[in-house]
Amino acid sequence: MSNLIVNFLKSIGLSEFYAGIGSKVVLIATVILISVMVDLIAKKILLSVIKEIVHKTKTNWDDILVERGLFDRLAHIAPVLIIYYSIPLIFPGVNSFTDLGQRIVLAYMIALILMMLSSFLSSINTIYSTYKISKNRPIKGYLQILRVFIYIFGLILIVATILDKSTLGLLSGIGALSAVLMLVFKDSILGLVAAIQLSGNDMIRIGDWITVPDYGADGDVIDIKLQTVTIQNFDKTIVSVPIYSLISSSFKNWRGMSDSDGRRIKRHLSIDMNTVKFCTQEMIERFSKIDILGDYISSKQKEIDMDNINKNANTSEMINGRRMTNIGVFRAYIEAYLRENTKINKNMTFLVRQLQPTEKGVSLELYIFSSDQNWANYESIQADIFDHLLASISFFDLAVYQAISGLDIRQHNITKKVLPIM
Repeated sequence: MSNLIVNFLKSIGLSEFYAGIGSKVVLIATVILISVMVDLIAKKILLSVIKEIVHKTKTNWDDILVERGLFDRLAHIAPVLIIYYSIPLIFPGVNSFTDLGQRIVLAYMIALILMMLSSFLSSINTIYSTYKISKNRPIKGYLQILRVFIYIFGLILIVATILDKSTLGLLSGIGALSAVLMLVFKDSILGLVAAIQLSGNDMIRIGDWITVPDYGADGDVIDIKLQTVTIQNFDKTIVSVPIYSLISSSFKNWRGMSDSDGRRIKRHLSIDMNTVKFCTQEMIERFSKIDILGDYISSKQKEIDMDNINKNANTSEMINGRRMTNIGVFRAYIEAYLRENTKINKNMTFLVRQLQPTEKGVSLELYIFSSDQNWANYESIQADIFDHLLASISFFDLAVYQAISGLDIRQHNITKKVLPIM
């Protein structure tokens, strides 16, 4: 065909030299035109047919392969093959130039195959993420390290193809650079080891609420990569934490709370010790009118009276024998109030205890679990409980301890009697 074009160009008056150059230009343009047409046919017709077939199937994995561009990259191979086999036709007898051109085209084809493999690995991760097990055993980190090895091997293969060298020879030469490679891929290697440990011990999953104080992270895990774990804080900021730091340092995973039947409420009321006292008869009668305390007061008073009689206690003095105290009755009231609260899980730890007295008073601590783990609902349940307790504490002749503020001092100075200066 090259001779036909040369003869035609000579017939129109071109010299041998320019006719030869012109034939090369015509052949190159023809090959480029054919390649472009084949590429368009592959993209517009074949890919359209493939996508139409894929959308009609019941499975979704083939749709994911299309979305990740696997078939788009596959369509590029057809024009590349045309160019590869056309080079000897365009430059017959020029062995060195033909070999170099074919090696460059072959290197480009290897690069296309690498991109196809990358798309395939991305598709595997997307398909795997549709299964429930992906939340417990993510494979994204493993696929990333596999992608790194594929790229390294592909790069070596491309270089060996262009230079026309043995791949094994290049690999043996790279062995001498292993120390440098270890330094370059240090984070990737550490990330791989950490990912294996985290996954093997089921320490972290996508969707877990974790807290990493060293990095200011407190939120949900949204992605686990080869080198980093991406966390979305509750203020919607994004934090990337090196995955190996989760192994080398400590972090808190709230999954146990999320998977349980409740969320812990651990908070206390500090009571002014000056308001703690024995219950008088008037106080007992008043407390008996509280619906949830009626039975407790009645049974407790009978128990105390019987014990005092058996011990022949002189009850004319408050300190003799056994007596109820207002703080004890209040503690019983808290327990009764919480047991009637349907938002508290009674099957988990249920404790209302008195802590050691301090300079800030004596504390009654609630150690209970709400039945709703949702953060907003949990805070609402906790607030409702302590709103009620703070409002009802004065009924038991108790007062919450509160440090003196500037307002208290100013009010005291206004109300105190000012003595005249003599």
